[in-house]
Amino acid sequence: MATTKITWDNFEKEVIQSEQTVLIDFWATWCGPCQMLAPFLEEVAEEMPEVKFCKVNVDEEPELTSRFGVMNIPMLVVMKGGKLVNQSVGFQGKEQIKDLVTKF
Repeated sequence: MATTKITWDNFEKEVIQSEQTVLIDFWATWCGPCQMLAPFLEEVAEEMPEVKFCKVNVDEEPELTSRFGVMNIPMLVVMKGGKLVNQSVGFQGKEQIKDLVTKF
């Protein structure tokens, strides 16, 4: 899966200015549910190339974590036209992820 690592430095260009719908996965290496979610995100990314899949490591990007009010992970955020349009917290299955990026 081609995911984009999001940092404070590339957030504006990769997310805000993106013409695609963007799904951001807020995650951490020590988070078990985050690791369980990863294969489902890969499958959905392959099936939905029109959506840009991105990852933010909460331990490495405290500014972005704070900006989105991340209190629990995994947290998925959907952005469209530079605006937050949908989000979920906790483990999501494949169909739930698809719904998240299409139903807003």
